[in-house]
Amino acid sequence: MQTLTGKNILLGISGGIAAYKCAELTRRLMERGAEVHIVMTEAAKEFITPLTMQAISGHPVAESLLDPRAEASMSHIELAKWADMVLLAPATADLIARVAAGMGNDLVSTAVLATDAPVVVAPAMNQQMYQNIATQENIATLSRRGMHIWGPDAGEQACGDVGPGRMLQPMDLVERCEAFFQPEATSDLLKGKSLLLTAGPTREALDPVRYITNHSSGKMGYALAQTAAEMGANVTLVSGPVAIEAPAGVSIINVDTAQQMHQEVMSRTTDADIFIGCAAVADYRPEMVSEQKMKKADDSDTLTITMVKNPDIIASVSALKTDRPFTVGFAAETQNVEQYALSKLERKNLDMICANDVSVGGQGFNSDDNALTLYWRDGKKNLPLDSKLALSREILVAVSERLETRD
Repeated sequence: MQTLTGKNILLGISGGIAAYKCAELTRRLMERGAEVHIVMTEAAKEFITPLTMQAISGHPVAESLLDPRAEASMSHIELAKWADMVLLAPATADLIARVAAGMGNDLVSTAVLATDAPVVVAPAMNQQMYQNIATQENIATLSRRGMHIWGPDAGEQACGDVGPGRMLQPMDLVERCEAFFQPEATSDLLKGKSLLLTAGPTREALDPVRYITNHSSGKMGYALAQTAAEMGANVTLVSGPVAIEAPAGVSIINVDTAQQMHQEVMSRTTDADIFIGCAAVADYRPEMVSEQKMKKADDSDTLTITMVKNPDIIASVSALKTDRPFTVGFAAETQNVEQYALSKLERKNLDMICANDVSVGGQGFNSDDNALTLYWRDGKKNLPLDSKLALSREILVAVSERLETRD
C-alpha cells in the first residue's frame, strides 16, 4: 500500500552499529511511496557505505558539509527545505548531544537547524549511555522543543549488554511514519475509551530461585497498548516480566504471577470499556513453594511437583454481570487453530478472539511479526503476516467496529 506517496523523508544516519538497518528502512519507506534522500555523518560511513545507500535510495548521498560540488547549490539548505520529515536514525548519543546544543558542525546537524519540517529522533546506543543523565537531559530538551522521540527499544545489544538503547526495527519506524502522516484515520478512534489489557508471561515460583514460565515476549500486548494510546484511549497495561519499556502515555502495573495479574485486572474492570487478555498466563502453579532452594536428590532420577489451577483471568472478566467491558482474548495454538479458537470464544463468552499458529516459524512468541485470524460471533477477518505494531492497528479498528455494533 502506497501510504507515504508524495512524502519526502530526509534520513540522517549517524555512526552507530544500527546504521546497517538503514538499508532496509530506506527500502521499506520507498515501498510505501516515500521519496528518501540520505545525509550521513563521517562516522556513519564506517558502518554503512554511501554507495550502498545511494543504490537503494536512487539518489546521491550527501555526506560532507564542505563538499564544494554540493555546496555550489547550497544542498544542505535545499534538502532541509525539501523534507516533509527529517528522520535521525540511528541517533547516537553524540548526535543527540550536538543537536540539543544547537550545533551545525556536520551535514546532519546542519540540516536539522535549517529545516522547518518535523524532526524525528530514533535513539540508538549502549544502555548505559542511554540512561546517563546527560543523554536523558538532552533527549528531554529535544522533546520540549517539539522533536519526536521514537524509541528506543530494549533487549540484547551488540556490545553484549542488555537494556534500553536499541534502535526501533525498520518496520516499526515505517509504521510510525505512516501513522504520523495519516493520523486522521485512527487518531480519535478510541478517544474517551478506557482500555485495560494484559501482556507478557507470568512466573510461577517453585522455590526462591526457580520458576515456571513461557516464551511470551510481551511484544504483541505492548504494541496494542502503544497503538491504543495513539488512538486516544486511556490505557492501563498489566504486564508480566518483559524486557520492553512501557509505551508513552500508558499506565503500567508490573506483576509476576497469574494470581497477581488476576487481582490487578479484576480491581480495574469497573472503569474499563475494553479488556484485551494478551498475556500468556500460566494455567497452573505449584501447589507448594519451597522456602529454600530445592536440592537434587541423589537417590531419585525424578521430581514430582503437584500443580493447581490458576484463576482464569479472561473468563472472570467475561463472566461479569455488571460493568462488563468488551472482552477480547488470544488463542496461541499449535494445531486445529480455528477449532480451538471458536471453542474458546464460545466457552469463555468472549466478544472477539485473536488466533494464531505459534508452531509456524517467524511469527508469534519472541518474534516481531505475527499472523492472526480474528473471530467474533458472526464473522472473522484474516490478518496476514505483518509486524505486531501493524497488526495491533487492525485489531483495534476491528474492536472499535464491533464495539459500535454492540453499543
